[in-house]
Amino acid sequence: MNRQAQAAVLFLLGVALLHAGFTDLYLRYVKAGLRPLLLVAGVVLIAAAIATVWYELRGARAARESRESEESEESEQGRESRPEREHLEHYADHGGHAHREPGISWLLVLPLLALILVAPPALGSYSAMRTGTALQPPWGFPALPAGAPLRLSVADYAGRAAYDHGRSLGDRRVILTGFLALDRGGDPYLVRMTLSCCAADAQPIKIGLSGRIPPVLQPDTWVQVTGTYTARRTKDPVNGGAIPFLDISRVRPVPAPHDPYEDWTG
Repeated sequence: MNRQAQAAVLFLLGVALLHAGFTDLYLRYVKAGLRPLLLVAGVVLIAAAIATVWYELRGARAARESRESEESEESEQGRESRPEREHLEHYADHGGHAHREPGISWLLVLPLLALILVAPPALGSYSAMRTGTALQPPWGFPALPAGAPLRLSVADYAGRAAYDHGRSLGDRRVILTGFLALDRGGDPYLVRMTLSCCAADAQPIKIGLSGRIPPVLQPDTWVQVTGTYTARRTKDPVNGGAIPFLDISRVRPVPAPHDPYEDWTG
């Protein structure tokens, strides 16, 4: 790939990063806190592309000036050095490169266009039920605000239910939002995928559902559930991790959230 093509790829990659960073697309790839770094990376790549083009044009101009200077000297001295002149012409015409690279190298641009035009779906029940739970003992259990029902993240409820044995929850009604997943036996779970850095390291946190479960459940449906703590627990068949349960009293479908992933550090 010649330098012009390299500059084009750098520029498009920078534009793709800026496009992802200024829209919600980046949330499909990295955690929300990495947005500033993504934008900085996009700016740096675009600046590198511009610098590459500038240096290439400067080199071509220097080659042309050298050729013109050589021709002027030859004209004054009444002689010509044809082989050298042809070499300089070839250099100037090709931007300082002796060979023209094949056009197939431009196919490298296709993945960048896919990044800009196609948003990949968030990880769902298929990945969740084939990956062990990411739930680990949290550092502590901050006091919960007053009021009922209490809105909690899936990770917060799961940590309190599994490792605080529900002491900080008591019999308070809680509201959780996640997507549905079914195990091989058809038992339902409320799941939220969590990120440490990016989608490549995504892991699920799972909560078993008991109580007033609807007769028909579709995997990957986003729902909001209302319920209370129950001491029932099970082990994740993938890694043996703790999976607490929630005794639900209400389930209603909701749209997928702005950010489908949760930030979980344990």
